[in-house]
Amino acid sequence: MIQLSHTDLALAALLVLALALSSMRIYPGIARQLLVAALRTAIQLTLVGLVLKALFANSNLLWVTLISLLMLLIAGREVMARQHRRFAGRWGYSIGVVSMFVSSFTVALFALLVVVGNEPWYQPQYAIPLLGMLLGNTMNGIALALDRLTQSAWEQRAVIEARLMLGHSAQEAMTDIRQQVFRSGLIPIINAMAAAGIVSLPGMMTGQILAGAEPVEAVKYQILIMFLIAGGAGFGTMAAVHLGVRRLFDARQRLRLDRLQR
Repeated sequence: MIQLSHTDLALAALLVLALALSSMRIYPGIARQLLVAALRTAIQLTLVGLVLKALFANSNLLWVTLISLLMLLIAGREVMARQHRRFAGRWGYSIGVVSMFVSSFTVALFALLVVVGNEPWYQPQYAIPLLGMLLGNTMNGIALALDRLTQSAWEQRAVIEARLMLGHSAQEAMTDIRQQVFRSGLIPIINAMAAAGIVSLPGMMTGQILAGAEPVEAVKYQILIMFLIAGGAGFGTMAAVHLGVRRLFDARQRLRLDRLQR
């Protein structure tokens, strides 16, 4: 595999810097977010590389579990961090963590124990990258779904309350919104699967090919990952929408928008 130098990475970083400078004329606020995100990417991935190097040299279930839990907690925060109207207090964070657990942890365990079947099953070479890909990809769908849910409930509060006055339950009053929200959560992975191999070569497949793996074997792993992400995103979105709708209503079936940050 061709080794990349620090100069190579610096040249690639110039693209992000050029984009940030260009975007200042259009939307000044996004330039700072872009630069901070790029800096975080470089620092976080460097640290992860050092941690994984040590972890691969000493496979230990306790350390794999601790790192996995840390990834889950951070993903749960990121799900709620950039939403326009998110749930206030610990509830918003809890919904994010539970949804990410359903979407990624359970699916990753299924893949490691049933599909891949490596020994030991928690071998960090497989467990950490697999969980990371699931968390990163399902996080986008769940974040989009929750953002759409809270925003739609806020904008359509008059319609929802009218349905409640007509005797509809909370679930019935939110039926069409839930359908739209679920669709929003699955659009990213549906688009990715529909375009895979024709419009784009997915990241994992590309990485394996660049590392020298046989293309057919790389394709098998990519198909596995795409199917796992689809299942995780779907079930995670279901869990997030279910918990979000329950939080939007109290025990007396009243819409409680005061539980959202304004």
